[in-house]
Amino acid sequence: MDRRIELRHLRYFLALAEELHFGRASQRLHIAQPALSQQIRQLETIVGAELFRRTSRSVRLTEAGAAFQPRAQHLLDTLAADLDEAGRVGRGEAGRLDVALITSATTIVSEHLREFSRRRPEVQVKMHDGFTTDVLASLERGTADVGIVRDAEKQDDIDLSLLASERFVAVVPADHAAAEGDRVEPRALAADPLILFPRSAGPKAFDTNTQPMQNAGIDVRVAQEFSHWHTIVTFVAAGLGVSIAPYSVTTLLPPGARRLELDGPPTMSQIFMATRRGDDRPLVQAFLAASAAMDHARRQRPLG
Repeated sequence: MDRRIELRHLRYFLALAEELHFGRASQRLHIAQPALSQQIRQLETIVGAELFRRTSRSVRLTEAGAAFQPRAQHLLDTLAADLDEAGRVGRGEAGRLDVALITSATTIVSEHLREFSRRRPEVQVKMHDGFTTDVLASLERGTADVGIVRDAEKQDDIDLSLLASERFVAVVPADHAAAEGDRVEPRALAADPLILFPRSAGPKAFDTNTQPMQNAGIDVRVAQEFSHWHTIVTFVAAGLGVSIAPYSVTTLLPPGARRLELDGPPTMSQIFMATRRGDDRPLVQAFLAASAAMDHARRQRPLG
C-alpha cells in the first residue's frame, strides 16, 4: 500500500477529530460516509496506530489521535502559509530584490528605493555597490535584479531607462586660487593633480566625466585613482588635487573642499536604471512601476 500521506487524509482526519461523528464529518466534507471511513483507515495504516476509538455509540480520539491532531493542523496551516507566500512572491508582493548601484547615484536613487519600499513593505531590498561595469556584469550574471548606472554604454541584452541628468562641477581645495570665486575654467585646473575613478570603472562614464577638460584641450591624466567619490573628495579637501564630479556628489562636501561651477560648454551626466532585456518578473516590474510613478509625481509638482 502507498504509505504517503495526502492532504485529503489530513483534512478528513481533522474534520472527524472535531465532529467525533462520521455522519456529521462526512456531511461537512461532502463525501459519503463509507469513503470517509476508508480514508481514515488508510491514514491509520500509514501512521501505524489507531487514531480513533470507534464503538456503536461513539467516536473518540485515541492517545495517538490526540497527539496527531495539533500536528496535522500545523501541517495544513504551514502549507497554506507557504502557498500564500509563493503567490505573493509570484505577484511581486514579497521576496527579495537585489539592486546593484554606483555610489555616486545614492542621493538620487534613495527616493526610488523609498517609494518602492513604501509600496512593497514585505520585499527585502538588498543593495550592492560597485562601478558601472560591475553593476552591468552583475545584471548579466543574474546576481542583481536591477542596476543603477551612470553614463553607461548601450548593450544588446540590457535595457536602460533614464532616471536623472545632472551637470558636472569642479571640486577644489578651499585654499586653491580658483576657490575665491564661484566659477572656474577647466583650463585653470590643468596644472593640478587630477583625482578620479579609474577608466576601467566605465569607459564612457570616465570620458563623459572628463569631457570638460578635454573640451579645454587638457591632456587628461589621473594622478590618483579611487573607487568611491567620498574618498575622492576627501583627498581633494586634504589638498592632494582637484576633481570633476557630478553635482549630486558635492552636496555634502567635507571641510576643506569647495564646489565650483564650470565655465564652457555644459556636459551632462546621465543616470540610468538598468534591467535585463525581457525581464518581466513581477518584482522587477513592480520596482520599475514605483520609479515611474515617483518620477511622474515629481514632474507634476509646481515649480518654486
